[in-house]
Amino acid sequence: MDATQRTDQQRSADRRRRELLEAADRVVLRDGPQASMNAIAAEAGITKPILYRHFGDKGGLYAALAKRHTDALLDSLRAALDAPAERRERVEATLDTYLSAIEARPQVYRFLMHPAEGSQSDQGFDVGKHSAPLLRRMGEELAQVIEERLDLGPGSQQLARVWGHGIVGMMHAAGDWWLGERPCSRADLVRSLADLLWGRLAAAGDKVGGPGF
Repeated sequence: MDATQRTDQQRSADRRRRELLEAADRVVLRDGPQASMNAIAAEAGITKPILYRHFGDKGGLYAALAKRHTDALLDSLRAALDAPAERRERVEATLDTYLSAIEARPQVYRFLMHPAEGSQSDQGFDVGKHSAPLLRRMGEELAQVIEERLDLGPGSQQLARVWGHGIVGMMHAAGDWWLGERPCSRADLVRSLADLLWGRLAAAGDKVGGPGF
């Protein structure tokens, strides 16, 4: 087999993989965490063994879907961080980009971040084992952006990583709570989180008679 044939085969395999991921996306949008390999195979018009041949198991398919969505989200976050605006506006735009992404596709978010409850077909699949690396990747990516754009002085790399992972943890935890309960508008949540990042916590006084913070 010559190089041209190998290239053609690789392109065909990549195209087929994209088609299967698009089919998986459609099922996840419909079923959320309950999306099963059987349903995805049926949506793609193939048998489950063929799906396993491409991805190995649900963990392999999950990892491929996670990379697909995380890549797109990180591109959007970088664009918000690099927009020509004041720093506070860019912070709010970045927070809003993340929250609008999980709000627009809540079933995809739940598939990526929450285990399927009561699912028998994929029993034993540990989503937590796979979702933690996604958050770590986002934390590292954000740390790199912070280090590149802010003068943090000595120890800047370590501080940027602390901030990057801390901000991602905050966005994830607050966004997860907000998506489940909807206690306020997205704009209100963005403003409140930006206030926290902007130093409002440090500037706030202690309540009279309270133990402080």
